[in-house]
Amino acid sequence: MSEKGDLAKEALGTFESAVMGIAGTAPAFSVAVTTAAIVAAVGVLSVGSILYCGLIMFGIMLAFIHLSKITPHAGAAYAWVGHVFGKKWGFFTGWGLLVASIFFMVSATIPAATSTLVLIAPNLVESTGWVTLTAAIWLTLVTIVVTKGIKHASYTQLILTGIETLVIFALIIAAFIQYGGKPAHTPSFIWFSPFSFTPQLFATGALTAIFFYWGWDVTMNLSEETKGGKEDETHPAGKGAFWAMVNLILFFIIMMIVVLIVLTDDEIAKANTNVLYAIANKLFPPPWNYLAVLSTILSTIGTIETQILQFSRSMFAMARDEMLHPRYAKIHPEWQTPWVATIVIWFLGVLLLFSSSYMPSVKSILQSSILAIGFQICFYMSLAGFACAWHYRHKLQRNVYSAVSYVLWPLFAALFMVFIALYSIPTFDKVTNIMGIGGILIGFVPLFLSRSRHKQRHRA
Repeated sequence: MSEKGDLAKEALGTFESAVMGIAGTAPAFSVAVTTAAIVAAVGVLSVGSILYCGLIMFGIMLAFIHLSKITPHAGAAYAWVGHVFGKKWGFFTGWGLLVASIFFMVSATIPAATSTLVLIAPNLVESTGWVTLTAAIWLTLVTIVVTKGIKHASYTQLILTGIETLVIFALIIAAFIQYGGKPAHTPSFIWFSPFSFTPQLFATGALTAIFFYWGWDVTMNLSEETKGGKEDETHPAGKGAFWAMVNLILFFIIMMIVVLIVLTDDEIAKANTNVLYAIANKLFPPPWNYLAVLSTILSTIGTIETQILQFSRSMFAMARDEMLHPRYAKIHPEWQTPWVATIVIWFLGVLLLFSSSYMPSVKSILQSSILAIGFQICFYMSLAGFACAWHYRHKLQRNVYSAVSYVLWPLFAALFMVFIALYSIPTFDKVTNIMGIGGILIGFVPLFLSRSRHKQRHRA
């Protein structure tokens, strides 16, 4: 069971990749968990924040697509940054994603747990212990599905995303019918205008807005398991990432408008991490309002699944290249999944869940983990943007499309992410800085151990 092997080939197509990319960002989860935070930060300018950060993330997406032309790779950004800038930079790119994924196990499983308790035991929702236990159960169940094979994960994702989409469309249609003529916030061009922002205001909303979009890049980590395209065409994993990003930008803009026309500022603040449920309460009578809770649960389960996939494939790729211990590169002979790496993310996720349960409240756990993840997203994705711009710098002389697509847009997106990361550090509390910056710096330990193994092998 521990023999090395290959990942499942030709398992996913462009459609499945796009669904994985959409599910990776967890649309319902993102709206439910982070809307209150971004509205509290920038108010109605949340719509503009979502739009412009979506365009910035689009630049990073272009970087991933173009870098994937070097070679489809389960390590994605880790492999491509390493190819362009050297193994050290590649290692820390991959490490940034691994650490973000571990923290995400807290920020994702807790909303799944609270939503589940809303349905079965509402009196336990504020109990940190019960929330933590329920989150650990969900994490375990999803890990089992992922370990059993990429096809199982893909089929599960199609079902979850399909149901989630139907519920969300029902909310959107009902919102415009019932509140289009009597909105809580009157729609205005100011919501979208770039001139409404000061640099400080834009930066304040950007870190949260970037968190909305994170997760689409799982499509690139699954590229070795995706059906190969022709050599002169974009790989199906890249096409999946493109269509996922287009749909996500449109969806998040529409949903942010829905939130603002249905809920007042006080209602958004009181809803906290249950914004979708607050909307559904105003749109539908019981028990139909609980469909919003169901969509949040399904969305959260979906994103936990894709994040486990992304972590396990990245760790597998790094171990296969001996940048981490080779034990993590073991493939199950029947299921063709990196089972050891998958168990690692499950174990670390459960460990972090129960450790964080000693923090004062569920809200503080969520807030610290989301901000730390935002910093780590900026770190590893900016490196991918810089790598693309440098690798394809010769295309500046080709034509306008090549210059913008391959160099300028990815470069601008990378620079913006660096700015947001640096801007955010002084605003973080001690716990968040330890999680965000400390999590990346810990990477020097496995990097040192990797070098030691290499030296011992050469001596032998």
